[in-house]
Amino acid sequence: MEKLWAGRLTDQLDAAASDFNSSIRVDCRMLPEDIAGSLAHTAMLAARGIISAADAQAISAGLGGILEDWQAGALSIDHTAEDIHSFVEAELGKRIGEAAKRLHTARSRNDQVAVDLRLYLRRESGEIIGLIKNLITVLCEKAAQHKATIMPGYTHLQRAQPITFGHHLMAYAMMFLRDIERLQDGQKRLNISPLGSCALAGTTYDIDRELSAGLLAMDGVAANSLDAVADRDFCLELAGALAIIMMHLSRFAEEIILWASWEFKFVELDEAFATGSSIMPQKKNPDIAELVRGKTGRVYGSLLSLLTQMKGLPLS
Repeated sequence: MEKLWAGRLTDQLDAAASDFNSSIRVDCRMLPEDIAGSLAHTAMLAARGIISAADAQAISAGLGGILEDWQAGALSIDHTAEDIHSFVEAELGKRIGEAAKRLHTARSRNDQVAVDLRLYLRRESGEIIGLIKNLITVLCEKAAQHKATIMPGYTHLQRAQPITFGHHLMAYAMMFLRDIERLQDGQKRLNISPLGSCALAGTTYDIDRELSAGLLAMDGVAANSLDAVADRDFCLELAGALAIIMMHLSRFAEEIILWASWEFKFVELDEAFATGSSIMPQKKNPDIAELVRGKTGRVYGSLLSLLTQMKGLPLS
């Protein structure tokens, strides 16, 4: 597949180097967002008279067909493509011909990548908020059932004062409510459109950045083109919020592990969420809670990895 950047170069990129350079195995999950961004960009180009209405119609229909085929399982991602942006444009070219090349007018992969990532993380963070709300609902229901169930409250893992099991569960509900607030606050900075920044310094085309942002249901446009394509603060904020969520889940998981032990025997795990032993049949192991506790380290590692990647990057 021809690279989007291949204009100046004549030799083929080494196969191993091409594979090393490819991100499609990761960013293929952003295909819906890539198409959404391209549809908004196409509509804006047509509205400004930069491309013809006929070309815009062909591009939009072609992009819609790609999305429909992918969702139906009728289109496979070509993993020899450099990234999802290259794949979509190449597939569009196969379907509609010359008009596909006009999609890239007044747009660089830099602002395209940035808008795709923002749209993808907006969707994902919204889904996470929904999952946390479900968890809070369960905690509240359990707390209501056990508002009079007495248990020991601990300090230093030593029995301190009598409390209720419902009160203890609601402490975690409070943590998860704060987690939702952090995600929602991060969305304010995440939901800003970088489109129109192009590679780093904008474009000479008479584009309408506010129109593109509005079509994508974004709250505004980035004020500085250099910052727009270089900014990944929203990724760091989200990774930080996710790390705190995992810390809360890990604390809760550890208490479940303790409560289910013979030494505590406060709770009995449902067999749908426990495992046994290959040689000790009397055991019911809290593996699911242990895995939640263990996977927390992955999220911490991702946050540190992002911070390390960003710390020395010059603009842009």
